[in-house]
Amino acid sequence: MQRKRVGHCECPIARCVDQIGDWWSILILRDALEGVTRFDAFQKSLEIAPTILTRRLKGLVDDGLLEKRRYSEHPPRDEYVLTDKGRDFQPVLFALLAWGSKHFSPEGASVVIKDMRNDTIADPALIDRNTGRDLSDPDFRLVCAPSASQDFREKMERHARTKAAAQSAATARSSKAARKPSGSR
Repeated sequence: MQRKRVGHCECPIARCVDQIGDWWSILILRDALEGVTRFDAFQKSLEIAPTILTRRLKGLVDDGLLEKRRYSEHPPRDEYVLTDKGRDFQPVLFALLAWGSKHFSPEGASVVIKDMRNDTIADPALIDRNTGRDLSDPDFRLVCAPSASQDFREKMERHARTKAAAQSAATARSSKAARKPSGSR
């Protein structure tokens, strides 16, 4: 079954998912950020079928995250090198690593980010560059930018109303449960 493409959507998150939304592409980018450039090295690292790897590499090249460069004419061999767009994926990958270590590694982190300049382990966080505040603060929300179309604005407003109604209902349930006398059902 062909996966649905969402790159035409106005939402930047949907556009990103359209580019790198399958696990193989993310893992290929992970390996590329660690210096892997050759087909056989990707295949060995990922234990991926050659046909799948070929398709994913082509997609990442077509989407401008990797650049295909010939390193041997006889026999013809290519390597896959990160573009600026591909290198810009590193903070996203670090955020995924931190989130995965926190929520999916009960045994503890198996991979950490190390600052090689001072030999310390990094603690990644997404912050607002303007204020230095952590973006996980609930005061940060997704809102439309000036370039958003009217249709997209209406869609975002519907999402905001739905979220507000759900939060209001949750608050009411919590409040009702707090008022319920102990021992009653």
